[in-house]
Amino acid sequence: MQRSIKDYFVIGLKGMAMGAADIVPGVSGGTIAFISGIYEELLGSISSIKFSLIGKLRKEGFAAVWKEVNGNFLLALFLGIFVSIISLAKGIKWLLENEPILLWSFFFGLVLASVIYIIKQISKWSIGSYIALVLAAIMAYYITTLNPLVSENSSPLFMFLAGAFAICAMILPGVSGAFILVLLGAYKPVLTAVNERDFFTVGLVGLGAVVGLLSFSKILKWFFKHYHNQTLAALTGFIIGSLNKIWPWKLTLTWRENSEGIKVPLKQESISPFAFDGDPQLLWAIVFAIIGFAIILVLERLAVTKK
Repeated sequence: MQRSIKDYFVIGLKGMAMGAADIVPGVSGGTIAFISGIYEELLGSISSIKFSLIGKLRKEGFAAVWKEVNGNFLLALFLGIFVSIISLAKGIKWLLENEPILLWSFFFGLVLASVIYIIKQISKWSIGSYIALVLAAIMAYYITTLNPLVSENSSPLFMFLAGAFAICAMILPGVSGAFILVLLGAYKPVLTAVNERDFFTVGLVGLGAVVGLLSFSKILKWFFKHYHNQTLAALTGFIIGSLNKIWPWKLTLTWRENSEGIKVPLKQESISPFAFDGDPQLLWAIVFAIIGFAIILVLERLAVTKK
């Protein structure tokens, strides 16, 4: 595929949107990749990374390998993700602490619209598609209601597996990698390792993430190739089930201490805005949800126009 500098700039912007979503616990960068139209290309590019490329590197050189893995696309995308995490982390953290209802409302509207967007891409519905959608929705909803592990494990094998599971969740639309780390009781050990520059532990988590990403992307690519509509239905179900996690109005049941010693919500349940203890900001919440919803409609219209 021949792309211009403008095309790669747009891919970088999509990467920035993915990075911004990944910062928010409960929102998946995979959802943003899906609604921005790069999800299947991302899976295909990642799954093309394999050991046989070493031989190709020796025989045909770096340029051939770079083309094989769609290097320009991956570089632009991950550069955007990196820039977003570095530049937007503080802003989104401030919004989470000071305007959580408005932030969650925006993402709720955005993710809700993405459900409609993805459903439109399912060319043919079958019993298998409906079953995949319902089961995935139930599974995702169940994950959002799980009690995080109180005990924390930092053994090498556990940290490796935590990295693998978290990255798999991160590329699944609707499931947050950060939330999976919290569920496993690995969130605090990972943050501690980063803050204390424990490169061994960070390396184990990173290795697990690489192995998980390469393995899971191949599995998803296979499903897309052989069961395209059912896979789309299942991913739609994951997004529907995850809406519980990003519902703006929550009742905090338990708390945890973050890396800075500040108490933050650990276990929450969704409640009605009319039962919310405090200002529900209902009018503004609806406005921001509509803005998020409208962004997806505009992106869809632009994609159709481009085609």
